[in-house]
Amino acid sequence: MDTFQALMVTKNGNETSLAFEKLTKNALPDGEVLIKVAYSGINYKDGLATLADGKIVQTYPFIPGIDASGTVVESSDPAFQPNDPVIVTSYELGVSHFGGYSEYIRVPASWVVPLPNGLTLKEAMIFGTAGFTAALSVDALIQAGVKPTDGKIAVSGATGGVGSIAAAILTKLGYHVTAASGKKDAASFLGKLGIKEIVPRKSFQPEKIRALDKMLYAGAIDAVGGNTLSYLLSATQYGGAVTTCGMAAGGKLDTTVFPFILRGISLLGIDSVYCPYDKRVEIWEKLADAYHVEQMDALVQKINFTDLPTALNKVTQGGITGRYLVQIDATL
Repeated sequence: MDTFQALMVTKNGNETSLAFEKLTKNALPDGEVLIKVAYSGINYKDGLATLADGKIVQTYPFIPGIDASGTVVESSDPAFQPNDPVIVTSYELGVSHFGGYSEYIRVPASWVVPLPNGLTLKEAMIFGTAGFTAALSVDALIQAGVKPTDGKIAVSGATGGVGSIAAAILTKLGYHVTAASGKKDAASFLGKLGIKEIVPRKSFQPEKIRALDKMLYAGAIDAVGGNTLSYLLSATQYGGAVTTCGMAAGGKLDTTVFPFILRGISLLGIDSVYCPYDKRVEIWEKLADAYHVEQMDALVQKINFTDLPTALNKVTQGGITGRYLVQIDATL
């Protein structure tokens, strides 16, 4: 490997541009593990990393991509050997450390998760950070004691990466999911994942949010934030739990203490970026087993490495349903 291709974002004044460039491994940042990338994915954060005002990237030129799966080429850490299949998501990858939109990455060993048995490199990136976050959210509800027999589970942003995978995992585990989306193709897309109750986005965004509303849900997974989260807290039944992991609808939360002290509801924050390593390994193993979604192909649009610039632009414009799978290694 003398040179390899990477998608580089550069900034000139108030504008950014994307272009593929040839690099050598000496251009990669420090780390104990060199990985040949097989697949990556696209998250909203990756789209923001390509925008001049996206507030993700601080130093240019830069390689975006917060997800990668592939095989180890070199490692100075004995935990990893050449040809080991591995996953890298979150931490500083694609934010302040050259990311996964590259044929090779070099990262700290502490960021690298062994690919679990039962999961392929392709499937790992169909899940990616979105799937990992979804699985963390489902796991948090289960740990909070929310059972399938307790009632319906609300899922907001259900045609997005986190929402769709969370809804699919919950459905597999026997929960009745009420999925909300504003996309026209929501029913067709979510139906392929086995989700039967789909409601308009506005169902989770009433004009007036009461301190306590009718108790409709045993729990909720919110990937939207803002008034949607406020409503879901007010509509969750006694002893239920609500997870939160996104703020597409805003970072402010308009609520009162009533859901917490009169209904005993738990609000559970989900962080996938700095999730402890042992928990990270545990969740990936669950994604390979109990949380594995059989209808994987329904979740994604597969694209080639060369199609990345166009796809990233679509993501920032809100023009996709589900997830993009990016095939970095053209030989697969």
